[in-house]
Amino acid sequence: MKFRVLSLLFVCVVTLVQSQPRKSIESTTRAIRRDVPLTNSIRKALEAGTRDFSGKPGPNYWQLETDFYIHASLDPATQTITGSEKITIHNNSKDDLKSIVLRLDHNIFRADVPRGFSTPAETTEGMVVTSMKIAGKQVDLSATPAQRNETPRLAVVNLNRTVATLVLDEPIKAGTTAELEIAWHTKLPGGPNGRGHRMTQRFDNKLFQPTQWFPRLAKYDDLRGWETSPYLGPAEFYNNFGKFDVHITVPGGWIVSGTGVLQNPNEVLTEATRQRLAKVLESDEEITLVGETETRTATREKLTWHFVADKVNDFAWATAENFIWKATRANIPGKGYVPIYMVYAPERAKYFEKAGKITRHALEYYSKLWAPYPFPQLTLQDGPSAGMEYPMVINSNQGAADHETAHQWWPMLLGTNETRYGWMDEGFNQYMNILSDADAEGKPYNLDGLGQSYGRISGEEAEPTMMWSANDAGVYYGFQTYQKTPLMLSMLGGIVGDDAVINAMKEYTKAWSYKHPSPWDYIFFMNNQLGQDLEWFWYYWLWTTESVNGSITDVKTAKGKTTVTIHQAGEMPAPVVLKVEFEATGPAIGKMDNAKMIDATTALVTWPVSVWFDGKRDFTATLIFGERKIKKITLDPYGRFPDKDVKDNVWPRE
Repeated sequence: MKFRVLSLLFVCVVTLVQSQPRKSIESTTRAIRRDVPLTNSIRKALEAGTRDFSGKPGPNYWQLETDFYIHASLDPATQTITGSEKITIHNNSKDDLKSIVLRLDHNIFRADVPRGFSTPAETTEGMVVTSMKIAGKQVDLSATPAQRNETPRLAVVNLNRTVATLVLDEPIKAGTTAELEIAWHTKLPGGPNGRGHRMTQRFDNKLFQPTQWFPRLAKYDDLRGWETSPYLGPAEFYNNFGKFDVHITVPGGWIVSGTGVLQNPNEVLTEATRQRLAKVLESDEEITLVGETETRTATREKLTWHFVADKVNDFAWATAENFIWKATRANIPGKGYVPIYMVYAPERAKYFEKAGKITRHALEYYSKLWAPYPFPQLTLQDGPSAGMEYPMVINSNQGAADHETAHQWWPMLLGTNETRYGWMDEGFNQYMNILSDADAEGKPYNLDGLGQSYGRISGEEAEPTMMWSANDAGVYYGFQTYQKTPLMLSMLGGIVGDDAVINAMKEYTKAWSYKHPSPWDYIFFMNNQLGQDLEWFWYYWLWTTESVNGSITDVKTAKGKTTVTIHQAGEMPAPVVLKVEFEATGPAIGKMDNAKMIDATTALVTWPVSVWFDGKRDFTATLIFGERKIKKITLDPYGRFPDKDVKDNVWPRE
């Protein structure tokens, strides 16, 4: 009985100690999470076998495909495109589709729609749908959907929003196709008041740069079904792959560029231009296809330009009454030469002086880095938006040419969901731009310091996690979507080596080309490719805004053994990496299993992240190198792990 009472008292004391309220900024222990959250959507896909823990597409993977046949006509006087389209929907899913979700992005130019940090250059009527048919049946655009107990009937809702839904009276059966026909018109906004990409789409009545200019099908996938996030402006897109067959009618004399390959050069181009086109792939020199003062096109009042593109997820174009049209080439490994075209207004020529050279380097470098450039051509289009990408088209001059060219890999080759996970597109892009910039300058890339720099940002209340929907990221959208990923991959390179990261991403590119990877696919693929369970790493970078905040708190030396106390004040764990610098002379420097000499008097010593998995915040790193005197020890010497104050990473203190 006495023993039992003492035991109960002990339990009570321990409980009281454990439950004492916090009395300091830093907790004494931390719980290290070592797995990533699995949402209902990814659990569903894993159970269905459409996704796999290998990170590769599962044995039951499928994707919807959409083929577009479009006729569009531009009236410069009214700045309006009038179009009709037929969408062939290939329902490769396992589901019978009871509705079709449409993206009407030009409705963001209306006055009565929600939007983020973007301002249209002018208010318009948006995307005005005038007719719709499904499987040959006319849709009454004013009809309301059937109530719960009524017979299903055709109806479309929210045609005045950026996302509309067509409710079907008969489902599109799994494994079948259906044709959706839409007629529409939209005015392109112009003027000086636009803020944000895609918010201004013309210069007066002379140059037009249409984007998201036609009704598109929303993405339907194995994770969530229809992607119904509204278009708010900053966050970008998630589209189905398919074929585009597009006819664009403009006034005679106007040059048209766009996604795809021009099918009717004999009908729209002069003989001189066609002869020059035939020579584009003969040298790296820039060729002027259409100059400022010559006859620009075939001489008719109106011309229809016909483009075809296969296995793409969007279509964009540009046209102007006075475009200068130039061309050069890029040599794609394993493929050969492809043309690079540039169209720009004569008064803006200075912005394109280096554009061809920069774009050539980007196409060739990224083809070696990830996978050969997959498309038959690339065009740089001048206009109000000088930093936006579409398949085979970048709305860019030389300023953003490298960055926008990189987008031809993501999301044009790997169809990532930019609306939710912008970091899988813009973030990877920023990372590869660092590599490309270094290569263009003829020097090795350097990712040192990037991971460490995140420590100065971590803890800001406004920062959303990277797995928070990019569509709702607010003022930190730019950091969350663009800037944080290179910092994350800097730390990953500090753990496994930068070359290993690049090689793994090369294989990831190969596995998911022309498919739609999710963050979990990327995580599992990288883990398998790198041969490590790195879920702890992905959890802290993608699902939290935590940092490491490491420091050296104590160093003791006795009888040839030095003990270094490492402290991690943050919630994110990291391997312990110490650079140990010895005096130039003295007894021989001994060997340690977890150390490598990087020069005659400097060792790099590493302990794995698992030393922190017991929840302690302090780790004693023991150095046994013999009697040679140590003059300096640096924690995280390459600046790869997030740290707010790096002054306490050095011993003795500077």
